[in-house]
Amino acid sequence: QYIMLYSGSCHCGSVKFSVKTDLSKVVQCNCSICKRKNAKMNLVPKDAITITHGEENLTIYQFGTNIAKHFFCKTCGIYTHHQRKSDPNGIGVNLGCLDELDSFAIDSELLNNK
Repeated sequence: QYIMLYSGSCHCGSVKFSVKTDLSKVVQCNCSICKRKNAKMNLVPKDAITITHGEENLTIYQFGTNIAKHFFCKTCGIYTHHQRKSDPNGIGVNLGCLDELDSFAIDSELLNNK
């Protein structure tokens, strides 16, 4: 697969980002927060994502061990990405935020964190 640069944003456009990925690792997690947001996530290294606009409009939600950091737009509440608990050098990117993709058409595997 080819590594491509994708553009993404929250719903209101206050937060914009780019991510370099080949979409090789797409998951849906069953932990308490992920089952509620039901997002398909692309797992990539931390340095693969760049916030290009509105970093000050991101807020962080943490729970449990407070290791993972879940990033949301302060205006529209959309989850854009998170720093992973199980991989401190990894990021999960919400595929629903990527402009060029239909996240419903992409298969995912279960990331079992129960």
